Amino acid sequence: MELAKNNRINELFDFYGSLLTTKQHDYIQFYYRDDYSLGEIAETFSVSRQAVYDNIHRTEAILNDYEKKLKLYAHYQEQAKATEQLQDYIAKNHPDDRVLINLVQQIETTLDD
Repeated sequence: MELAKNNRINELFDFYGSLLTTKQHDYIQFYYRDDYSLGEIAETFSVSRQAVYDNIHRTEAILNDYEKKLKLYAHYQEQAKATEQLQDYIAKNHPDDRVLINLVQQIETTLDD
């Protein structure tokens, strides 16, 4: 499994996993998070490997479609990048300004929630 794809699906799953059906959620959880094989998932759910593969493939498309429409992950990445740039600016220009440092920490906390 390609690492970049794995990371992307995991990130999208973080944002949109609650929108999936229970079966979709479980299959993605087992496959991408828990590193189960298709055969192990098929055995767990008493279905064929092909059924698991098809469901995972459709669910990947659904997650990508959610991101295409809602762009929550893209906005998160933009905010994280801007926060990092702000941290760099503060470190270089205002390293002792506790007010700025605390504000950036508050922003980071809201990004992680």
